Amino acid sequence: MAKRKAKSAYAAAGVDIDEMMSSLSAVKRMVKQTATKDVLSNIGSFGGLFRAPGPGNILVASADGVGTKLNVAVMANRHHTVGQCLINHCTNDILVQGATPMFFLDYLGTAKLKGPVFKDVVKGLCKACRENGCVLLGGETAEMPGLYPEGEYDLVGTIVGSVQRKALVTGEQIRPKDVVIGLKSTGLHTNGYSLARRVVFDKAKLGINDTFPGTKRSVADVLLAVHRSYLKPVLAVMKAVRIRGMAHITGGGLIDNIPRILPEGTEVVIDRSTWKVPPVFAFIGTQGKVDRDEMYRVFNMGIGYTIIVRPNDVDATLKALKTAKQPGIVIGKVAATSAKPRVRLSG
Repeated sequence: MAKRKAKSAYAAAGVDIDEMMSSLSAVKRMVKQTATKDVLSNIGSFGGLFRAPGPGNILVASADGVGTKLNVAVMANRHHTVGQCLINHCTNDILVQGATPMFFLDYLGTAKLKGPVFKDVVKGLCKACRENGCVLLGGETAEMPGLYPEGEYDLVGTIVGSVQRKALVTGEQIRPKDVVIGLKSTGLHTNGYSLARRVVFDKAKLGINDTFPGTKRSVADVLLAVHRSYLKPVLAVMKAVRIRGMAHITGGGLIDNIPRILPEGTEVVIDRSTWKVPPVFAFIGTQGKVDRDEMYRVFNMGIGYTIIVRPNDVDATLKALKTAKQPGIVIGKVAATSAKPRVRLSG
Protein backbone atom coordinates (compact mmCIF):
# COMPACT_ATOMS: atom_id res chain seq x y z
CA MET A 1 0.00 0.00 0.00
CA ALA A 2 1.42 3.38 -1.02
CA LYS A 3 2.41 5.63 1.82
CA ARG A 4 0.19 8.69 2.10
CA LYS A 5 2.03 11.96 1.58
CA ALA A 6 2.24 14.01 4.76
CA LYS A 7 0.41 17.31 4.75
CA SER A 8 2.79 20.28 4.71
CA ALA A 9 2.81 22.86 7.49
CA TYR A 10 1.73 25.51 4.97
CA ALA A 11 -1.19 23.35 3.84
CA ALA A 12 -2.16 22.80 7.46
CA ALA A 13 -2.20 26.58 7.86
CA GLY A 14 -4.64 26.83 4.97
CA VAL A 15 -2.45 27.28 1.86
CA ASP A 16 -1.92 24.19 -0.31
CA ILE A 17 0.81 24.94 -2.86
CA ASP A 18 0.38 21.57 -4.59
CA GLU A 19 -3.31 22.27 -5.21
CA MET A 20 -2.40 25.74 -6.51
CA MET A 21 0.21 24.42 -8.94
CA SER A 22 -2.05 21.61 -10.13
CA SER A 23 -4.83 24.10 -10.87
CA LEU A 24 -2.49 26.47 -12.70
CA SER A 25 -1.22 23.64 -14.85
CA ALA A 26 -4.77 22.64 -15.75
CA VAL A 27 -5.75 26.11 -17.02
CA LYS A 28 -2.62 26.82 -19.09
CA ARG A 29 -4.13 25.22 -22.19
CA MET A 30 -7.26 27.39 -21.93
CA VAL A 31 -5.19 30.54 -21.49
CA LYS A 32 -2.94 29.68 -24.44
CA GLN A 33 -6.01 29.63 -26.70
CA THR A 34 -6.35 33.40 -26.19
CA ALA A 35 -2.83 34.09 -27.54
CA THR A 36 -2.11 36.06 -30.71
CA LYS A 37 1.06 36.66 -32.75
CA ASP A 38 1.86 39.61 -30.49
CA VAL A 39 2.32 37.43 -27.39
CA LEU A 40 6.04 36.88 -26.78
CA SER A 41 5.95 34.78 -23.61
CA ASN A 42 4.22 31.81 -22.02
CA ILE A 43 2.10 31.67 -18.89
CA GLY A 44 4.33 31.18 -15.85
CA SER A 45 6.87 33.92 -16.54
CA PHE A 46 7.24 36.69 -13.97
CA GLY A 47 5.93 39.16 -16.51
CA GLY A 48 3.89 38.77 -19.68
CA LEU A 49 5.47 40.02 -22.89
CA PHE A 50 3.42 41.72 -25.62
CA ARG A 51 4.63 43.40 -28.79
CA ALA A 52 4.16 47.19 -28.70
CA PRO A 53 1.63 48.62 -31.17
CA GLY A 54 2.66 50.65 -34.20
CA PRO A 55 3.54 54.35 -34.45
CA GLY A 56 0.83 56.86 -33.63
CA ASN A 57 -0.87 54.54 -31.16
CA ILE A 58 -1.79 55.36 -27.57
CA LEU A 59 -1.93 52.71 -24.84
CA VAL A 60 -5.11 52.79 -22.74
CA ALA A 61 -5.38 50.84 -19.47
CA SER A 62 -8.05 50.29 -16.84
CA ALA A 63 -8.55 48.14 -13.74
CA ASP A 64 -11.76 46.92 -12.13
CA GLY A 65 -13.39 44.07 -10.22
CA VAL A 66 -16.59 42.04 -10.17
CA GLY A 67 -17.61 43.22 -6.69
CA THR A 68 -20.29 41.53 -4.62
CA LYS A 69 -21.79 39.86 -7.68
CA LEU A 70 -19.30 37.20 -6.61
CA ASN A 71 -21.44 36.51 -3.52
CA VAL A 72 -24.30 35.58 -5.83
CA ALA A 73 -22.00 33.32 -7.86
CA VAL A 74 -21.02 31.52 -4.66
CA MET A 75 -24.66 31.16 -3.61
CA ALA A 76 -25.55 29.67 -7.00
CA ASN A 77 -22.31 27.67 -7.27
CA ARG A 78 -22.00 29.15 -10.76
CA HIS A 79 -18.56 30.57 -11.50
CA HIS A 80 -18.11 30.45 -15.28
CA THR A 81 -19.82 33.80 -15.94
CA VAL A 82 -18.04 36.18 -13.55
CA GLY A 83 -14.83 36.08 -15.59
CA GLN A 84 -16.82 37.14 -18.63
CA CYS A 85 -18.30 40.01 -16.64
CA LEU A 86 -14.86 41.23 -15.64
CA ILE A 87 -13.35 41.14 -19.14
CA ASN A 88 -16.40 42.74 -20.74
CA HIS A 89 -16.60 45.47 -18.09
CA CYS A 90 -12.95 46.40 -18.55
CA THR A 91 -13.25 46.23 -22.34
CA ASN A 92 -16.12 48.72 -22.23
CA ASP A 93 -14.13 51.04 -19.96
CA ILE A 94 -11.33 51.54 -22.50
CA LEU A 95 -13.73 51.39 -25.46
CA VAL A 96 -15.14 54.71 -24.24
CA GLN A 97 -11.95 56.33 -25.54
CA GLY A 98 -12.03 54.38 -28.78
CA ALA A 99 -9.50 51.77 -27.66
CA THR A 100 -9.58 48.06 -28.43
CA PRO A 101 -8.15 45.55 -25.92
CA MET A 102 -4.78 43.87 -26.37
CA PHE A 103 -4.20 41.93 -23.16
CA PHE A 104 -5.55 41.35 -19.67
CA LEU A 105 -4.05 40.48 -16.27
CA ASP A 106 -6.25 38.98 -13.56
CA TYR A 107 -6.04 38.58 -9.78
CA LEU A 108 -7.97 35.97 -7.82
CA GLY A 109 -7.67 36.02 -4.03
CA THR A 110 -9.29 33.45 -1.77
CA ALA A 111 -9.05 31.79 1.62
CA LYS A 112 -8.52 28.36 0.06
CA LEU A 113 -8.24 27.63 -3.63
CA LYS A 114 -10.80 25.18 -5.00
CA GLY A 115 -9.65 23.73 -8.30
CA PRO A 116 -13.08 23.38 -10.01
CA VAL A 117 -14.06 26.95 -9.06
CA PHE A 118 -10.75 28.34 -10.27
CA LYS A 119 -11.04 26.49 -13.58
CA ASP A 120 -14.59 27.78 -14.14
CA VAL A 121 -13.51 31.36 -13.43
CA VAL A 122 -10.59 31.10 -15.88
CA LYS A 123 -12.88 29.44 -18.42
CA GLY A 124 -15.07 32.56 -18.34
CA LEU A 125 -12.06 34.86 -18.59
CA CYS A 126 -10.79 33.00 -21.64
CA LYS A 127 -14.18 32.92 -23.34
CA ALA A 128 -14.58 36.68 -23.05
CA CYS A 129 -10.96 37.29 -24.08
CA ARG A 130 -11.52 35.36 -27.30
CA GLU A 131 -14.79 37.20 -27.98
CA ASN A 132 -13.12 40.59 -27.47
CA GLY A 133 -9.88 39.77 -29.33
CA CYS A 134 -7.94 40.05 -26.09
CA VAL A 135 -5.09 37.95 -24.66
CA LEU A 136 -5.11 36.64 -21.10
CA LEU A 137 -1.42 37.43 -20.66
CA GLY A 138 -0.98 36.49 -17.01
CA GLY A 139 -2.20 37.07 -13.50
CA GLU A 140 -1.94 36.20 -9.83
CA THR A 141 -3.75 33.66 -7.69
CA ALA A 142 -3.34 34.00 -3.93
CA GLU A 143 -4.51 31.95 -0.95
CA MET A 144 -4.86 34.07 2.17
CA PRO A 145 -6.84 32.31 4.92
CA GLY A 146 -7.98 34.80 7.51
CA LEU A 147 -8.30 37.64 5.04
CA TYR A 148 -11.08 36.18 2.86
CA PRO A 149 -14.15 34.35 4.27
CA GLU A 150 -14.07 30.59 3.74
CA GLY A 151 -15.66 29.61 0.43
CA GLU A 152 -15.48 33.11 -1.08
CA TYR A 153 -13.03 34.83 -3.41
CA ASP A 154 -12.24 38.16 -5.03
CA LEU A 155 -11.72 38.69 -8.74
CA VAL A 156 -10.18 41.82 -10.25
CA GLY A 157 -8.04 42.63 -13.24
CA THR A 158 -6.29 45.12 -15.47
CA ILE A 159 -6.81 45.56 -19.19
CA VAL A 160 -4.44 47.23 -21.65
CA GLY A 161 -5.54 48.33 -25.08
CA SER A 162 -4.57 50.79 -27.78
CA VAL A 163 -6.07 53.42 -30.02
CA GLN A 164 -4.63 55.47 -32.85
CA ARG A 165 -4.24 59.09 -31.81
CA LYS A 166 -6.47 60.27 -34.66
CA ALA A 167 -9.25 57.90 -33.52
CA LEU A 168 -9.11 58.86 -29.82
CA VAL A 169 -12.54 59.76 -28.40
CA THR A 170 -12.42 62.32 -25.58
CA GLY A 171 -15.78 64.06 -25.52
CA GLU A 172 -14.14 67.43 -26.11
CA GLN A 173 -16.06 67.87 -29.39
CA ILE A 174 -19.49 67.35 -27.84
CA ARG A 175 -21.77 70.32 -28.58
CA PRO A 176 -25.35 71.40 -27.78
CA LYS A 177 -27.96 69.64 -29.96
CA ASP A 178 -25.83 66.48 -30.19
CA VAL A 179 -27.84 63.30 -29.67
CA VAL A 180 -27.41 60.62 -26.99
CA ILE A 181 -28.00 57.03 -28.08
CA GLY A 182 -28.39 54.34 -25.46
CA LEU A 183 -27.47 50.65 -25.76
CA LYS A 184 -29.43 48.22 -23.63
CA SER A 185 -27.84 46.34 -20.74
CA THR A 186 -28.37 42.69 -19.85
CA GLY A 187 -29.31 43.59 -16.28
CA LEU A 188 -27.32 44.85 -13.31
CA HIS A 189 -24.02 44.16 -15.08
CA THR A 190 -21.47 44.47 -12.22
CA ASN A 191 -22.85 47.35 -10.17
CA GLY A 192 -25.27 47.83 -7.29
CA TYR A 193 -25.12 44.27 -5.96
CA SER A 194 -24.79 45.24 -2.31
CA LEU A 195 -28.17 46.96 -2.51
CA ALA A 196 -29.67 44.35 -4.85
CA ARG A 197 -28.69 41.45 -2.58
CA ARG A 198 -30.10 43.23 0.47
CA VAL A 199 -33.45 43.74 -1.24
CA VAL A 200 -33.70 40.38 -3.03
CA PHE A 201 -32.43 38.07 -0.31
CA ASP A 202 -32.89 39.95 2.98
CA LYS A 203 -36.09 41.90 2.39
CA ALA A 204 -37.94 39.84 -0.23
CA LYS A 205 -36.58 36.54 1.16
CA LEU A 206 -36.14 35.09 -2.34
CA GLY A 207 -34.03 31.98 -2.82
CA ILE A 208 -31.33 31.69 -5.44
CA ASN A 209 -33.42 29.21 -7.48
CA ASP A 210 -36.77 31.00 -7.07
CA THR A 211 -38.41 32.66 -10.06
CA PHE A 212 -37.53 36.33 -10.17
CA PRO A 213 -40.75 38.42 -9.96
CA GLY A 214 -41.84 39.85 -13.31
CA THR A 215 -39.79 37.32 -15.26
CA LYS A 216 -39.76 33.62 -16.12
CA ARG A 217 -36.12 33.30 -15.09
CA SER A 218 -34.53 32.23 -11.82
CA VAL A 219 -32.98 34.67 -9.38
CA ALA A 220 -29.59 33.21 -10.28
CA ASP A 221 -30.15 33.74 -14.01
CA VAL A 222 -31.28 37.36 -13.52
CA LEU A 223 -28.55 38.39 -11.09
CA LEU A 224 -25.75 36.52 -12.86
CA ALA A 225 -26.60 37.71 -16.38
CA VAL A 226 -23.28 38.41 -18.09
CA HIS A 227 -22.15 42.04 -18.27
CA ARG A 228 -22.47 42.87 -21.97
CA SER A 229 -19.50 43.83 -24.13
CA TYR A 230 -20.26 46.68 -26.53
CA LEU A 231 -17.00 46.35 -28.46
CA LYS A 232 -18.28 44.97 -31.76
CA PRO A 233 -21.32 47.25 -32.19
CA VAL A 234 -19.32 50.34 -31.21
CA LEU A 235 -16.54 49.47 -33.65
CA ALA A 236 -19.23 49.18 -36.33
CA VAL A 237 -20.44 52.68 -35.47
CA MET A 238 -16.89 54.06 -35.52
CA LYS A 239 -16.56 52.87 -39.12
CA ALA A 240 -19.77 54.68 -40.08
CA VAL A 241 -19.55 58.02 -38.25
CA ARG A 242 -17.31 60.14 -36.06
CA ILE A 243 -18.38 59.51 -32.47
CA ARG A 244 -18.15 62.62 -30.27
CA GLY A 245 -18.26 60.93 -26.88
CA MET A 246 -19.12 57.67 -25.10
CA ALA A 247 -19.88 56.60 -21.54
CA HIS A 248 -19.94 53.17 -19.95
CA ILE A 249 -22.83 53.22 -17.48
CA THR A 250 -21.41 51.61 -14.34
CA GLY A 251 -21.52 52.67 -10.68
CA GLY A 252 -23.14 56.12 -10.54
CA GLY A 253 -25.54 55.31 -13.36
CA LEU A 254 -26.39 57.73 -16.16
CA ILE A 255 -26.28 60.65 -13.73
CA ASP A 256 -22.63 60.34 -12.72
CA ASN A 257 -21.01 58.66 -15.72
CA ILE A 258 -22.06 60.84 -18.66
CA PRO A 259 -20.75 64.10 -17.09
CA ARG A 260 -17.27 62.55 -17.02
CA ILE A 261 -17.00 63.13 -20.79
CA LEU A 262 -18.91 66.43 -21.14
CA PRO A 263 -17.02 69.65 -21.90
CA GLU A 264 -17.74 72.85 -19.97
CA GLY A 265 -20.94 74.60 -20.96
CA THR A 266 -22.87 71.43 -21.77
CA GLU A 267 -25.36 69.14 -20.07
CA VAL A 268 -27.34 66.10 -21.14
CA VAL A 269 -31.10 65.79 -20.81
CA ILE A 270 -32.22 62.15 -20.65
CA ASP A 271 -35.83 61.20 -21.41
CA ARG A 272 -36.61 58.17 -19.23
CA SER A 273 -39.78 57.44 -21.21
CA THR A 274 -37.76 56.37 -24.26
CA TRP A 275 -37.03 52.87 -22.93
CA LYS A 276 -38.68 50.33 -20.66
CA VAL A 277 -36.89 49.70 -17.38
CA PRO A 278 -36.25 45.94 -16.97
CA PRO A 279 -38.20 44.08 -14.23
CA VAL A 280 -35.12 43.53 -12.05
CA PHE A 281 -34.78 47.28 -11.45
CA ALA A 282 -38.50 47.85 -10.99
CA PHE A 283 -38.59 45.09 -8.37
CA ILE A 284 -35.59 46.40 -6.45
CA GLY A 285 -36.97 49.93 -6.44
CA THR A 286 -40.46 48.92 -5.29
CA GLN A 287 -39.56 46.12 -2.88
CA GLY A 288 -36.65 48.05 -1.39
CA LYS A 289 -38.54 51.37 -1.30
CA VAL A 290 -35.61 53.01 -3.04
CA ASP A 291 -36.11 56.57 -4.24
CA ARG A 292 -36.38 56.78 -8.03
CA ASP A 293 -33.52 59.26 -8.40
CA GLU A 294 -31.30 57.07 -6.23
CA MET A 295 -32.08 54.08 -8.46
CA TYR A 296 -30.71 56.06 -11.42
CA ARG A 297 -27.48 56.73 -9.52
CA VAL A 298 -26.92 53.17 -8.27
CA PHE A 299 -27.99 51.15 -11.32
CA ASN A 300 -27.80 51.41 -15.11
CA MET A 301 -31.62 51.01 -15.26
CA GLY A 302 -31.42 49.13 -18.56
CA ILE A 303 -28.94 51.35 -20.43
CA GLY A 304 -25.40 49.98 -20.23
CA TYR A 305 -23.60 52.27 -22.66
CA THR A 306 -24.18 55.61 -24.37
CA ILE A 307 -22.89 57.10 -27.62
CA ILE A 308 -23.07 60.82 -28.46
CA VAL A 309 -23.15 61.84 -32.13
CA ARG A 310 -24.07 64.82 -34.30
CA PRO A 311 -27.80 65.05 -35.23
CA ASN A 312 -27.07 64.27 -38.88
CA ASP A 313 -25.20 61.09 -37.87
CA VAL A 314 -28.06 59.55 -35.88
CA ASP A 315 -29.55 57.50 -38.70
CA ALA A 316 -26.21 56.07 -39.75
CA THR A 317 -25.42 55.23 -36.12
CA LEU A 318 -28.71 53.44 -35.54
CA LYS A 319 -28.30 51.53 -38.82
CA ALA A 320 -24.78 50.39 -37.89
CA LEU A 321 -25.97 49.26 -34.45
CA LYS A 322 -28.88 47.33 -35.91
CA THR A 323 -26.59 45.59 -38.38
CA ALA A 324 -24.30 44.66 -35.47
CA LYS A 325 -27.33 43.17 -33.66
CA GLN A 326 -27.23 45.76 -30.88
CA PRO A 327 -30.15 48.13 -31.55
CA GLY A 328 -29.75 51.63 -30.19
CA ILE A 329 -32.34 54.01 -28.72
CA VAL A 330 -32.30 57.81 -28.86
CA ILE A 331 -32.58 58.63 -25.15
CA GLY A 332 -31.53 62.26 -24.89
CA LYS A 333 -29.83 65.37 -26.19
CA VAL A 334 -27.00 67.68 -25.30
CA ALA A 335 -27.96 71.19 -24.19
CA ALA A 336 -26.10 74.36 -23.28
CA THR A 337 -25.78 75.28 -19.60
CA SER A 338 -24.03 77.81 -17.39
CA ALA A 339 -23.77 75.18 -14.66
CA LYS A 340 -21.18 72.43 -14.38
CA PRO A 341 -21.57 69.51 -16.81
CA ARG A 342 -24.43 67.34 -15.57
CA VAL A 343 -27.27 65.02 -16.50
CA ARG A 344 -30.90 66.02 -16.03
CA LEU A 345 -33.60 63.38 -16.10
CA SER A 346 -37.05 63.93 -17.56
CA GLY A 347 -40.01 61.70 -18.34
